[in-house]
Amino acid sequence: MIRAMLLDIEGTTTPIAFVHEVLFSYARDHVKEYLANNPDAEDIARLREEHAADVSKGEQPPAEQAAYVEWLIARDRKSTGLKSLQGKIWQQGYLDGSLTSQVYADVAPAFARWRARGLSINIFSSGSVLAQQLLFAHTDAGDLMKFIDQYFDTNVGKKADAASYRRIAEALSVRAEEVLFISDVVAELDAANEVGMQLLLSIRPGNPPQLGAEKYRAIHTFDELEP
Repeated sequence: MIRAMLLDIEGTTTPIAFVHEVLFSYARDHVKEYLANNPDAEDIARLREEHAADVSKGEQPPAEQAAYVEWLIARDRKSTGLKSLQGKIWQQGYLDGSLTSQVYADVAPAFARWRARGLSINIFSSGSVLAQQLLFAHTDAGDLMKFIDQYFDTNVGKKADAASYRRIAEALSVRAEEVLFISDVVAELDAANEVGMQLLLSIRPGNPPQLGAEKYRAIHTFDELEP
């Protein structure tokens, strides 16, 4: 019995191309302006710590702050500091109309069906909670936040760590086996599988092939799913 839906964003509800080509590009173009006008001690401190860790590992990241942020974006680093900063940069773009997020055509109808059936709908993404909320509040299908109960980011743990999914089930007040997790990344499904969640692999246009994909039932649209 499924009581809660847990969804990834990139390649599951939203095209990967939108995140990488639109959101990441917007953050790169506006990072210098944002850092100059909106210094945030918490994010900056986190990024300084990460920079020091990169240097200690023998990497050669740029020393200048904005250049370092661009360097992290280019590597799609799942950094809590970076993701928090990106969310704040994107916020202005969403508010002034520069950004409208994309969701697949089946997402909004599926959310409405699931909510009508009493299912809890939740998001787990490496993007910050703020970034997730902004994305679903400003979609090309309208404001979808009314359907979503909880948002989880890397503050709950890494997406490839089983402990993250255990914490999420506890936060949802359900047993792990009552959660259906949908993601396009096999490593994430493997981690959720360790705690007993039900699983589906999302295969959408533009998603890269996944090693080990044959282990999981795949869907190409939420219309295939009737939990």
